[in-house]
Amino acid sequence: MDSLDTTKASVLSQIQALSAECVRSGWDATEAEPVCKSAASRAADFIRALPEGFPLPEIAPEPDGSISLDWIRSRSRVFSLSVGMSNRLPYAWINGRDSGHAVAAFDGKNIPPDILERLRAA
Repeated sequence: MDSLDTTKASVLSQIQALSAECVRSGWDATEAEPVCKSAASRAADFIRALPEGFPLPEIAPEPDGSISLDWIRSRSRVFSLSVGMSNRLPYAWINGRDSGHAVAAFDGKNIPPDILERLRAA
């Protein structure tokens, strides 16, 4: 999926489908937790809060019940964010030789400035 050609409505639909597909423990044929409804709701809020025209992520379930939002431009330009049950968003990035990780709080309406800055650089 080319995230630059994806609409917000499409990503929101993907989040809803992912939540429905991963509703039971062991959805990954091992011991994964179900994707929690609050993570799906918070991920959808994050997508809605992105500025118009902003590149949209690929999404994936995580074994702890969270949802991963990933912007992958190349092997050396990646930004990944984990949306779980709390308002704390752990994220990590690789941008050439620069890499790191941090956590930011998301109020459900406004993307934290440090995350937007990293996304623009990715």
